[in-house]
Order: sequence, then structure tokens, then C-alpha cells
Amino acid sequence: MSDENILVFCAHSDDHILGPGGTLAKYAKEGKKVYTYIFSYGETSHIHMKREVIIKIRVSEAKKADEEIGGAGVCFFGLSEGKFDEDAERLHIKKRIGEIIREKNPTKIFTHNADDPHIDHRSTNKIVLDEFDEMKCHADVYAFDIWSPLTLAYRRNPQLIVDIKKTFNLKLKSFSHFKSQKLTSLTLLWSVYAKAIKNGFLHGYRFAEVFYKIR
Repeated sequence: MSDENILVFCAHSDDHILGPGGTLAKYAKEGKKVYTYIFSYGETSHIHMKREVIIKIRVSEAKKADEEIGGAGVCFFGLSEGKFDEDAERLHIKKRIGEIIREKNPTKIFTHNADDPHIDHRSTNKIVLDEFDEMKCHADVYAFDIWSPLTLAYRRNPQLIVDIKKTFNLKLKSFSHFKSQKLTSLTLLWSVYAKAIKNGFLHGYRFAEVFYKIR
């Protein structure tokens, strides 16, 4: 068993599966502890439902998905979608992130790509890096893609390439727990396959995930 800790900071409850899910499952199988911190509940995805109802659903889905990949747990910060910057300041999220990093002393941290067109994904990237840069931490920080067709901000950065042949199906099974996200499934599931196949082909694997080292 490894005593290595891996941290993931993401905007929404399915992002850590859609992005680095295969890698996280692989790390968990290797005995590493994977902790996921989710900035929002994503309750605006179902505006016809009561807030407390959809929050309960999305938390339950995230926990089941995390268990599927062998994660060590998920934690929600409860920020409002589209208002991450102001909510993070009000709720002292940067300080909390710093406390988490110091407590867990991770070897790797994963978060969103700065090029991502989704405002919450970009805000998550900035909030995490702003706090990380103020700390004396030796962890490597990697960016993952969700909606980004191209990575321009980090295209010259070193890459982390992970063979996920043995955990790709586990990633898909984990994502299947997000039953409330039918539209996301239709929109993004094809790209999950396409990215894994393309990255695998480019780097000599059947399926692979690629990340950019940003710190």
C-alpha cells in the first residue's frame, strides 16, 4: 500500500470522472488515496426541482461514483454556479484549500484547464492556483480538460500521460452513476471515448489520459 495522497479540485460533481477518472481509478488501485473537492453542488442543472432535492441527488451520485473508482471521499464547498470568485472570497475557500493541501501533503493535484470555455472551470483553476502559489508546497499540479477542444495556455508545458486501459471501463461505470445528468451524458460521453482513443493512439496505448503540468 502507498501512503501517497492525490487531490482533485473541480467545479462540478462529475468533472473529476469526465476528466481524470481513469487515472484516479488507476492511482486508487495502486493504493494511493484520492481525495476530491467539488466547488459547487450543480443544483442549477435542474431548475424545476427544489434546491435541497437536487443537492441531495448530486451528492449521492458523486459519492457512488467516487466509491466506484476507489476514491477516499468527496467534499463539497457549496459555491454558487457562475459566482465562484465572489463566493470563494466570502466563504474563505482559498484559505480552506491551503489547509487541505497542508493537511494532505499531496504528491499530485489535479484541477481544470485555464482554457476551458466554462466560466466555473476557469474560476476553479484560478482559485486553486492563486492559493497554491502562495504556499511552499512541492506537489505537482496538473490540468485536465472537460470542454476544451484545444489547450493553448499550456501547450508548451510538460505532459503527464497515463495508460488507462485497465481502468477505462471503470471510468465509464463510475460516470453511469450520474443519472441526473442525461444531457451531459449525451453531450460529453462521446468525447470521453474520443479523447481516450486519440490519446492512446498518439502515445502507444489503447486508452490514455493526458494532463499538462502547470506547477
